[in-house]
Amino acid sequence: MMENDSPRHVVTRFAPSPTGRLHIGHGWSALQAHDFARENAGTFLLRIEDTDVTRCRPEFTEGIYEDLRWLGIGWDGLMIQSTRFDAYEQALDRLKASGVVYPCFCTRGDIARELAASLHAPHGADGPLYPGTCRALSPDERAARIAAGDPHSWRLDMGAALARTGPLAWQDDFAGTVPVEPDALGDLIIKGRDRPASYHLAVVVDDAAQGVTHVIRGRDVFASTHAHRTLQALLGLPSPRYRHHRLIVDAAGKRLAKRADGLSLAELRDQGLSGPALAEDLRAGRFPVGIRVEAS
Repeated sequence: MMENDSPRHVVTRFAPSPTGRLHIGHGWSALQAHDFARENAGTFLLRIEDTDVTRCRPEFTEGIYEDLRWLGIGWDGLMIQSTRFDAYEQALDRLKASGVVYPCFCTRGDIARELAASLHAPHGADGPLYPGTCRALSPDERAARIAAGDPHSWRLDMGAALARTGPLAWQDDFAGTVPVEPDALGDLIIKGRDRPASYHLAVVVDDAAQGVTHVIRGRDVFASTHAHRTLQALLGLPSPRYRHHRLIVDAAGKRLAKRADGLSLAELRDQGLSGPALAEDLRAGRFPVGIRVEAS
């Protein structure tokens, strides 16, 4: 449901990046989004988030299809982000026209040096925040550097954004009403130097384009929703309802990575496991030895 809780057709999605083979944690998350749609006579969509052209591989995209089918997960529609670069550029143009983004010419080294020199570097949910160096550049200096061909990304001016939108909040099935915290991510990148759009911009544009009503995903991206809700408001897009579920972790409590040995769905299949049987085990909370759901 949307923010006003009016009844509507449920649409969920699973949106992996093809940068490696899916592991059992991906399967668990995909099942939750898939099953919620099916239980509500809704639509379950698959989206391939392949805007990172340096790391995404076609063979991993094919692997996603193979792994989901092995688990018995079918989808009702497919979107490939690499076909939607124009849509992201149009959204960025709207943000530029609103004056809520600015070009950033800093390299990672520049940012690291400035943070190291700061006695009170600002911190957010994911660590030190961008210190706002390029936010202070004059319009003339920005224009001159762009005209000179200086490499740059585009950042969201979070202060200007929330001054435009006013206080915002989003709805999470577990956390309830969550007020947007402008300092959660700071002036995050929405278009990188070598990417047509950041994850944050693309996911917001695509959720709206696909009519997603419920975003079911791991709570490792909980903080990102502060930025997503802000971008939705700036672009006049609807805000889905969110459900940030707990993650599957290893015996040491570390979340699984795509390189997790022995826990990719492909490896489990090669070991002779039945995909539908594994799916039923995951639904029932039965996990292979050595992994578990993280503590609440």
